[in-house]
Amino acid sequence: MAHWDTVVIVGVGLIGGSIGLDLRAKKLAKRIVGVGRRAASLKAALAAGCVTETTTRPDKAAAEADLIIVCTPVGRIVDDVKAAAAVCKPGTLITDVGSTKGSIVAQLSQTALPRDVIFIGSHPLAGSEKHGPTAAVRDLFRDRVVIVTPIETTPKKPLREIETLWKELGARVVRMDPAEHDRALAATSHVPHLVASALAGATPEPYLGLTGGGWLDTTRIAASDGSLWAQIFDDNREQVLAALGGVEASLAAFRQAIERRDAVQLQQLWEAGRKHRDALNKKKKK
Repeated sequence: MAHWDTVVIVGVGLIGGSIGLDLRAKKLAKRIVGVGRRAASLKAALAAGCVTETTTRPDKAAAEADLIIVCTPVGRIVDDVKAAAAVCKPGTLITDVGSTKGSIVAQLSQTALPRDVIFIGSHPLAGSEKHGPTAAVRDLFRDRVVIVTPIETTPKKPLREIETLWKELGARVVRMDPAEHDRALAATSHVPHLVASALAGATPEPYLGLTGGGWLDTTRIAASDGSLWAQIFDDNREQVLAALGGVEASLAAFRQAIERRDAVQLQQLWEAGRKHRDALNKKKKK
């Protein structure tokens, strides 16, 4: 039985398209409306089965929605939520999939959304370096973490409904304070993407043909959309800089040990990294 009559997905790319595929497969919504700016992209989303219908009129779609999922770039999310909320019917739920949460949640909590419209921030820790509706896949969120970022004034029933959405898509839901989310994701996602891009850019082009699995694994995410990541780095600037400082200190320690030919220190530094990596593997097995 469908949970929602009409779900609107604003931005039907990899994440939005994957949500749509699962909503359809699990029959969680009667209508899944894809909203976008480009007719060609919407046509591709419809052909891929991500949505049941499309429109370039976000106001028309939002007015009919029971649930709206905003999957646009970080720099657009606040404006897109406000625009949707202005025409929603009372009781409509809105969530997003943005990689930052602090400023988004703060701005929207300070704005009186009309007609009892509720916004609750979400961030699925899933995706890839690919983008667009043709990259969408079924079960993208299965056994992945989705962070939900309620605040003190968030009503309990809508919060449970948003958490139910992600659980129905197979995800494990974690609640976090928006500011804590940004501190954590700076270290676990934002800076790793930055480092991957830095490593790829620092590799001399004549040597690219000599790269192996280590280089390819480490730099895979450097193929992501740079314009999207520029918005994330800007929106989470302070936390990214703080996390980057930790990486810089670690690299400096490695450099110093190599310069001094200090094999003991090198091994200690390497073991510290290995233990953190092994700890993650143990957590995943539990």
